[in-house]
Amino acid sequence: MTEDFHLMIPGADSAGRHEVVSPYDGSIIGSCEIADAKAISLSLETAAKLLADRHRWLSGAERIAILEKTAAIMQDRFEHLAVESAREGGKPLVDSRVEVTRAIDGVKNCAELLRSEAGREIPMGVNAASANRLAFTHREPIGVVAALSAFNHPLNLIVHQVGPAIAAGCPVIIKPASDTPLSCMRFVSMLREAGLPDEWCQACVTDSNETIEKLVSDERIAFFSFIGSARVGWMLRSKLAPGTRCGLEHGGAAPVLVAPDADLDDALPLIAKAGFYHAGQVCVSVQRVYVEASQAQFVANKLAEFGNAMKVGDPTSDQTDIGPLIRPKEVERINQWVSEAVNDGASLVSGGAPISARCYPATVLLDPPDSSTISQNEIFGPVICVYSYSDMDEAIRRANALPFSFQAAVFTTSLDTALRAYKHLEASAVMVNDHTAFRVDWMPFAGLKVSGHGTGGIRYTYEDMTVEKMMVIRSAEI
Repeated sequence: MTEDFHLMIPGADSAGRHEVVSPYDGSIIGSCEIADAKAISLSLETAAKLLADRHRWLSGAERIAILEKTAAIMQDRFEHLAVESAREGGKPLVDSRVEVTRAIDGVKNCAELLRSEAGREIPMGVNAASANRLAFTHREPIGVVAALSAFNHPLNLIVHQVGPAIAAGCPVIIKPASDTPLSCMRFVSMLREAGLPDEWCQACVTDSNETIEKLVSDERIAFFSFIGSARVGWMLRSKLAPGTRCGLEHGGAAPVLVAPDADLDDALPLIAKAGFYHAGQVCVSVQRVYVEASQAQFVANKLAEFGNAMKVGDPTSDQTDIGPLIRPKEVERINQWVSEAVNDGASLVSGGAPISARCYPATVLLDPPDSSTISQNEIFGPVICVYSYSDMDEAIRRANALPFSFQAAVFTTSLDTALRAYKHLEASAVMVNDHTAFRVDWMPFAGLKVSGHGTGGIRYTYEDMTVEKMMVIRSAEI
């Protein structure tokens, strides 16, 4: 079965059709029409006109009703969304169901923001200059939003970018990853089914990188939301028009510190799940595990056991734990990095060879050199590297050595060790006795250094997409 979507830019002509293939077997699973530069120009004109006409703005009550109805539609189509997301992105069905659950909850969170997030009173009457005045703020949309999304959570990431824009009252133009556009198109279709006028959310894949730059760099864009590679994100940020704000979410190389007193029976299943989940294609996947030297081999062996027990294969099967990589060239890259690390002196504990052109097994390496490619870069594959350390200061220093900074973790039964790691690890969040990929969608989620700019998470994105507009009233009666 395939699903084919028309161009979601009102009045625009298609520049062709983009076919979407399954990352597991290469079969065609759907298609969507392509936007060229002319279509993007029309989308920008439409969004800007909509924003300029305040009589056409949707009220808070209308936005809440649309979001709540969208969540209800998604719940009614839960299994279809999960299966199609698994087919499209390769995330195993059991995890795709979790993603759909999160996405539905995220849409509800967006609706709740309109009831919980508001302006504030600014103190007046506190000195002679502010006498007889009342001041307060009200949230208004920042303007037109352009959003570019990533492939690895093809539904939930779209919710994180489009949902806050709808809640904020911003017209939004969303370009999903070309590997996984179908989940985005389904979501936008459901928003429209729930009552959102087409002009408020336009969606497309584009014919070229030049067309993407045309969208992102346009002076009518007030906020740019990007989830994807650091190379592309930072490049596009440099193209923004003066005054355009942005939020960038890139990747990491998440470190985990395992203290000698850690409860390994509790820790290792969590570490293995977070390293091999979605074939490691998560920006905060466990990648680097630092273990005291006397325990390192044991930890590596146990992680290998957990990985070896995970079934690799068809992501639409309930029995699959690890699905395919998004593209065959990623399998080739990961295998090259693993082979290089072994040649550099790492011990291959498990995995280490492609299962097929599209699937790679759970792989564990022990003590790859810090200079190896796999130690220096985000793997974005089902590979965990275990590193021996002699003392905690050394482990922290090595964990902090890369230009990435996102979420980190420490496993310990000592409060002092946990607080020491929290204080010294360069990370936006430190998980204690939990894995680096833990997330709920109302918490802040921020990449630091090369890993990003600004703070993600539904509430924080909503705040970025609004401005606090102040009114000051002067009256002798105040």
